[in-house]
Amino acid sequence: MKLAHLTDEERAVYEWQMWIVGFGEDGQRRLKSSSALVSRCGGLGGPVCYNLAAAGIGRLVVAHGGVVKPSDLNRQILMTHDGIGKSRIESVARRLRELNPRLDVVAVPENITEANVAGLVGQVDIVFDCAPLFPERFGMNRECVRQGKPMVEAAVFNLEAQVTTILPGKTPCLACLYPRTPEQWTRQFPVLGAVSALAGATAALEGIKVLTGLGTTLAGTLLHVDTATMEFRRIPIRRRPDCPVCGGLPT
Repeated sequence: MKLAHLTDEERAVYEWQMWIVGFGEDGQRRLKSSSALVSRCGGLGGPVCYNLAAAGIGRLVVAHGGVVKPSDLNRQILMTHDGIGKSRIESVARRLRELNPRLDVVAVPENITEANVAGLVGQVDIVFDCAPLFPERFGMNRECVRQGKPMVEAAVFNLEAQVTTILPGKTPCLACLYPRTPEQWTRQFPVLGAVSALAGATAALEGIKVLTGLGTTLAGTLLHVDTATMEFRRIPIRRRPDCPVCGGLPT
């Protein structure tokens, strides 16, 4: 990868994070040279996008259809009250550009489908799965495995959150963890915005580490957080040899 150069303005904005040992200017240039797809930019995807934009990623492809609803506002930090009834993706693009006018935002006014997933995944270096529906999640998982793209998987329910990093051929894929849609999964579920923000920020940090080589990622590990008790658990996970999605990949 040919790394992008930093302007004087960017050096000023990112000065404090470039002081991090193991990150530095090289890490910042790697981040500026990178691109990411975020599926949905609601309670989970909003904090993912916001933190990636604040950190200085170069390009964000964000896919989210529909309009802002009152029930979005307890957790979707890129939506505002005056946007109710208006396009979610327009609000997202505007808020991200206000935060980081240097960011290349590709606003896709539709959700991930079988028809668009290959093209969207093909545009980026990494994918963040923040979709509320398993057909979307499974579709992105299959395409990331096929194209060999890393995917950061995040989910929340009630006061619980979980995050893992999927590296095709090296870690379990989503189909290894969930051979089928969990029976208890529903489109609407209880959630606090602070829990979504915790999971989203953790997912963004995972992506930054994958893209820049900073620290150690959650590859091969599922991080589960119960915020009711503030219990953090690291659960080892393994690939399934019979997985229909990634089982045929070499290890």
